[in-house]
Amino acid sequence: MSFRYKSVKSRAADCARLAAGVAGKRGPRTLMLALAMLHSATAAADKLSFSSGPRQVTLLELYTSQGCSSCPPAERWLNEYIDNKDLWTRTVPLAFHVDYWDYIGWKDTYATPEYGERQREYARRGKAHTVYTPGLFTNGREWRGWSLRLKPRASSSKPGDLSVTIEDGYLSADFDTLKREPYELHIAILGFDIKTRVKSGENRNSTLAQEFVVLAHEWHRSGNKHWHVSMPGHRDVSARYGIALWVSEPGRPTPIQATGGWLTEQGADEDDNDEESTRERK
Repeated sequence: MSFRYKSVKSRAADCARLAAGVAGKRGPRTLMLALAMLHSATAAADKLSFSSGPRQVTLLELYTSQGCSSCPPAERWLNEYIDNKDLWTRTVPLAFHVDYWDYIGWKDTYATPEYGERQREYARRGKAHTVYTPGLFTNGREWRGWSLRLKPRASSSKPGDLSVTIEDGYLSADFDTLKREPYELHIAILGFDIKTRVKSGENRNSTLAQEFVVLAHEWHRSGNKHWHVSMPGHRDVSARYGIALWVSEPGRPTPIQATGGWLTEQGADEDDNDEESTRERK
């Protein structure tokens, strides 16, 4: 099944063009309609909202490396979530690229030491037997079912609703739960439709197609379960981006609740960006 999306900016532009056409007609009623459409266009361009609902959404973390010959099958498995009906509503996937294989011949384009350290923290807390790639975690626990092409089981717990609004470059979030302890809100910007030509190492002469690539990851602590922070900056590597958000206890990697969605949608490059989404590292 294939889907075609338009970016928020593109939809707003369509509304504005339609409003201009309506405004060209005479009469007070058509003028009022045009103003309402312009207001709708502005709101659409400026605001995005996401919500988990009370039931726990599965945060699916892949730890991977462009220099690891065992990783492409796991990445292809994760990529299939693009067309999964449960994407964002029941499952939020993301791919952390680690740097601990960079020494074997290829420096991963999207790896940072922080991402490998997050995986090591899982191992230190007994959530994984060791640190390796490809490593999959579902809601903070090691999971190897992907190799059998299984999907992780949905959680039945109801930790509370994580609701998020993005507007004018700021992100506001609330975690509606009965517990009064402090929480950390994690924000990850994801890149899609990324293709990398690997010229050396175990995957040399391969072109890797990668989705859900973590381009930026920040976290913020709150004692009242409310956050208002600036949106993270990220590298410009694709015409399509998403966001993954989750809450955890301070200093602990295990997610409690998650949500996410598209920031830009497929087709945005046709209207707003003439650059190719395929990037080749020199």
